[in-house]
Amino acid sequence: MHAHVDSERRRTSASWIFLFWPLLCSLGLAPLQAQAVPSFARQTGMACQSCHTIFPELTPFGRAFKLNGYQIDNLPQVQDITLNREQTLLLNQLPPLSFMLQTSFTHTNTALPDSAVPGANSQDGQILLPQQASLFYAGRIAPNLGAFVQMTYSSDAGTIGWDNTEIRYSKQQSTGPGGLTYGFTLNNNPTVQDVWNSTPAWQTPFDQRSSAAPTPGAGAQVDGALAGDNAGFTGYLWWNNSVYAELGFYRASKQGATGTAGAGPLDSATSPVVVGWAPYWRIAYEQQWDRNSLMVGAYGMDVKKNLTATPIGGPTDHFRDAALDAQYQMIGDDRIWSLQATYIDEKQTLDASFGAGDSANASNTLKTWRIGGSYYYQRTVGGGLGLFSTSGSADAILYAPASVSGFANSSPNSSGWIGELDYIPWQNVKFALQYISYNKFNGASSNYDGSGRNASDNNTLYALGWFAF
Repeated sequence: MHAHVDSERRRTSASWIFLFWPLLCSLGLAPLQAQAVPSFARQTGMACQSCHTIFPELTPFGRAFKLNGYQIDNLPQVQDITLNREQTLLLNQLPPLSFMLQTSFTHTNTALPDSAVPGANSQDGQILLPQQASLFYAGRIAPNLGAFVQMTYSSDAGTIGWDNTEIRYSKQQSTGPGGLTYGFTLNNNPTVQDVWNSTPAWQTPFDQRSSAAPTPGAGAQVDGALAGDNAGFTGYLWWNNSVYAELGFYRASKQGATGTAGAGPLDSATSPVVVGWAPYWRIAYEQQWDRNSLMVGAYGMDVKKNLTATPIGGPTDHFRDAALDAQYQMIGDDRIWSLQATYIDEKQTLDASFGAGDSANASNTLKTWRIGGSYYYQRTVGGGLGLFSTSGSADAILYAPASVSGFANSSPNSSGWIGELDYIPWQNVKFALQYISYNKFNGASSNYDGSGRNASDNNTLYALGWFAF
């Protein structure tokens, strides 16, 4: 056995890929996606548009690439095999690394109040360079094993930390025309492992903004509340390029927390955290025809959390999230259309909060829906438009007045629309101009916080430069 670069295999692999390219695109049998980083382009030798319409939205080929563990390669490989021709090593000779830089300008309709001087305002028109900078490892680790790992410098924290991350193992079985793919993922954000752009982690139109603009204060657990501080292990099946099912569990994995034993165990000093194991489930059905694809699905979580500064093992708040989602894509030679929608219903049983006097109700509900669409011409110019709404039970203690971030009428309701114009001069460079308009913010249209601020004061103009290389 000798470690070596198999140049003959590399030539054969590249020829096979391009010979059967139309078949792969139609059946979705390629190893799956990445979230629009050049690491995958370097590994596969394919342009970014193979896996993405306009990043970060995936094509059917991109979805298959992700589900199959990021395995396609067109790079020199370092590999080793046993006498029985079983692979014990399969590494890209050059690591699939890439870098992303985002710079932005944020303007709110009315300047935010100064955080320290009453009656004064903060500067409006915030420029961030960078807003975010990320280093990625994205691609194969070993046979059937791949990863999407993101480390990010964030301007609001001024620190470097782990961002969206997943490690994925997958295998394929021949069970018919589409076959069966099964696998497992280890990740740090519920829905970051998902391959459709209707779930929260990769939703489009891509509602991204800087921390210089306020955001509504109420949201479901599955809708980003657990990102980064929890570890999940899930298993999935993808049958006949149509039927998808996933089941797994998440558990607290608090970052930047220290306790009596250094990084843990978690105790009252690191609360609130997810208590025990939080089940996560996902089902979906996708149909592809001609240049179209349509998916309908559902997903959800069951989460228990303790309160801030309370011992683990006592009463908990229980959140049951159930969601529906759908996505349609039409990918033509010159024009790309896509539509995404999701609806999340959260039922809250607040044993801990109600018992401690932190909520007025023993139980609450929260409902969120988003629907949006986008259009692009020649993958260069285009835009998107979306509507969003969150509504739920009024709670005078949980939703209390506070300047900018508070709720004057005890309601979590927020709604509005988001519009975006994009210019993509190159496949790895994107310039976006986004406007977010609020009809309601934290429960009201006018004086929503009890300090005289209106929902429309938080309307946000956001300009973004996104560079990936």
